[in-house]
Amino acid sequence: MVEQLEKISKDALTALKKITDATALEDFRIKYLGRKGQITQMLGQIGHLPPEQRRAAGQLANKTKKKITEAFEQLKRSLLQSQQEKSQELLDVTLPGTAVNVGKTHVITQTVNELLEIFGRMGFAIAYGPEVEDEWHNFVALNMGPEHPARDPFDAFYIDDNTLLRSHTSPVQIRIMEQTKPPIRVVAPGRVYRPDTVDATHMYMFYQIEALVVDENINMVDMKTAINQFIHAYYGPKIKWRLRPSFFPFTEPSGEVDLLWVDKHGKEDWMEVGGCGMVDPNVFDAVGIDSEKYTGWAFGFGIERLAMKKYGINDIRLLFENDLRFLKQF
Repeated sequence: MVEQLEKISKDALTALKKITDATALEDFRIKYLGRKGQITQMLGQIGHLPPEQRRAAGQLANKTKKKITEAFEQLKRSLLQSQQEKSQELLDVTLPGTAVNVGKTHVITQTVNELLEIFGRMGFAIAYGPEVEDEWHNFVALNMGPEHPARDPFDAFYIDDNTLLRSHTSPVQIRIMEQTKPPIRVVAPGRVYRPDTVDATHMYMFYQIEALVVDENINMVDMKTAINQFIHAYYGPKIKWRLRPSFFPFTEPSGEVDLLWVDKHGKEDWMEVGGCGMVDPNVFDAVGIDSEKYTGWAFGFGIERLAMKKYGINDIRLLFENDLRFLKQF
């Protein structure tokens, strides 16, 4: 047994000198120090020796195991240190850091913020309302009777018989007039929902900005002046726009605002961006405002269309597709 232990020790130490990687080192551990390794097997044979030889054989076996184990651990530490040094060599701290992609404000949010800043300079307060509305605020108080086509289930997203996703921001006007006595001067931005057929200028969800002014002796001249100031503040003095007659049940008289649109081929055309008009007396009566004493005007503009004109976007769908190549331009 003495000769066997000496041979195992010699072979093991020789094998360790040839090991250069962690895989070979693990194979060595299994071969010599594992549960079925050569050292373990030799220790198991000591019990079969004559009693007078067991003590010396056990001491030699333990000495051999300790010697091989210490050599193994030393090589293991050496390989680990070498691996760490190589990893550190691959890291050049003088190189520039990896650029981090930082998000930015969406073009619609940019537009909303710019519009609110303009109206803020014009003396308007900001108002908000719920996107889930009842029929009273969305239709009835706005002088839209049961027969009005806008109340058809095919023209609005109903949740139940009396609840729907608001189809315009005008319900915010009703809520403001219910809670506030004139004079009133507010703008209300927000999302609205209509089951429109999607095309280059229509979406089933889009943004509007509503304006409302209520006071004594308010007239159409005040409204047209405010619209003109807003449009030129947003687009600059060279913008061309027009006001043409129209009809809305909640304003009388009513009009629509068009901007001169130039497509990518240079062809000019008018694009409707919103409606406006003097508040109908029936709306004042619905919210408890004296229509004999007060008058007012209101308008609602489509924010996407305002942005499309400003940035030369020819398809509203681009604003909702989340294509970073497009969004990074703004």
